[in-house]
Amino acid sequence: MDKINQTFVSEFLLLGLSGYPKTESFYFVLVLIMYLVILIGNGVLIIASIFDSRLHTPMYFFLGNLSFLDICYTSSSVPSTLASLISKKRNISFSGCAVQMFFGFAMGSTECFLLGMMAFDRYVAICNPLRYPIIMSKGVYVLMASVSWMSGGINSIVQTSLAMRLPFCGNNIINHFTCEILAVLKLACADISLNVITMVISNMAFLVLPVLVIFFSYMFILFTILRMNSATGRRKAFSTCSAHLTVVIIFYGTIFFMYAKPKSQDVIGKDKFQTSDKLISLFYGVVTPMLNPIIYSLRNKDVKAAVKYLLKQTLENACLCVTGIKRDS
Repeated sequence: MDKINQTFVSEFLLLGLSGYPKTESFYFVLVLIMYLVILIGNGVLIIASIFDSRLHTPMYFFLGNLSFLDICYTSSSVPSTLASLISKKRNISFSGCAVQMFFGFAMGSTECFLLGMMAFDRYVAICNPLRYPIIMSKGVYVLMASVSWMSGGINSIVQTSLAMRLPFCGNNIINHFTCEILAVLKLACADISLNVITMVISNMAFLVLPVLVIFFSYMFILFTILRMNSATGRRKAFSTCSAHLTVVIIFYGTIFFMYAKPKSQDVIGKDKFQTSDKLISLFYGVVTPMLNPIIYSLRNKDVKAAVKYLLKQTLENACLCVTGIKRDS
């Protein structure tokens, strides 16, 4: 019983930027604005992909999934981060930490697969346009998205379970904004070699494999585009891929820096996270989901047209409602 009491932790303390109290108000306002942009931007994309029939294609189905994923991911961590910045309440329960870790890892893993699926979709659309409706039928792209979500969930269950079963020996101070898995593993007072092995396998499956799919897909796409005789066709093909490729570079550039570092002390060492690591984690967790709808909206004519149409319809319906109320009165 004494051993259990020594190794059980009922809650964790998230330090965040407690070492820089003068900057907390600034980061609160900044993160709040970005979170609102995430909710509005991704929400508009989801609504547009559902209600505009022109967007009922595999590409926009995946984009809608990506937007929903970004909302879920940020909503699992940003509200608690905002609360800690403004109220100085930095504690989180053991179960709350586990839930936060699960959603963070699940959403990140799922997004890796979704970006790979989207690259394959662009490959088929450009390299096999005549067979595209057959290869990317509704049953196929729904299955692809379902596999992405299920794989991400299973991966997160494994990683979260292995991390939260570890003894922490009363050490419950997490020098991070959220219950990020690497920060939690550094608190363990037991052998974490199994965690390291499963993390390596997870990196191979959810980082390396999708990157290979994206790389080879775009190699074939580039080869096909260069063979096109029409300059207009080349520009159109490039424009359909540029938004996705931009999101891929931002997402994988940040996540590789976070989870694929060669330094062993980043996983098993006792040194604290540096401020730069925290800010990079914040960039990955907030800035990337905020940029996704902006990039797709600015670089995609169909999305812009759908959003303008929905806004026009909303304004017209609002005007009709106001007119009807005035007539009734």
